[in-house]
Amino acid sequence: MRLGSQFLCIAFATLLTAAGRLLPQTLGSPAPEFTLKTLAGGTASLSDYTGRPVFLNFWASWCKPCRGEMSDIIAAYDAHKNEHLQVLAINLTDRERMADARRFADEFQMPFPVLLDEKGKVRKRYALRGVPTSVFIDAQGIVRLVNPGPITGETIQRGLEEILPAR
Repeated sequence: MRLGSQFLCIAFATLLTAAGRLLPQTLGSPAPEFTLKTLAGGTASLSDYTGRPVFLNFWASWCKPCRGEMSDIIAAYDAHKNEHLQVLAINLTDRERMADARRFADEFQMPFPVLLDEKGKVRKRYALRGVPTSVFIDAQGIVRLVNPGPITGETIQRGLEEILPAR
């Protein structure tokens, strides 16, 4: 990893620690709508998934914690896709090269849509302070949990409990 990337990850982590919870004003509010290009060449909008629980994960290939949590996110998706869970992996394409994003997605064989925030508009709309950041949105489009920084398996489970139908 380049020294600049390490510094950026440390700076993001420091900022996240100092900032506390991200977006507390949006918890219980409708998730901001967006439309982005996908790595596969199409487009995807949040509204395409109306009626389904959605797990957004903002990431970048140079972000070491993003790499560390991706296997847990894929496992959660695999375990709950039959409950109509949709994961949308939003790459900060305005902050890195497309080739690096594609290599990361290929390496992890990401089984869900990879969206490209090429102009940083969605990052700004969600007031991101760093990556990784995860946002759990229920089937009615309401933000139920925001996790700035690396996400643990326990926090993924807590987020899923907030957005998946009760068993």
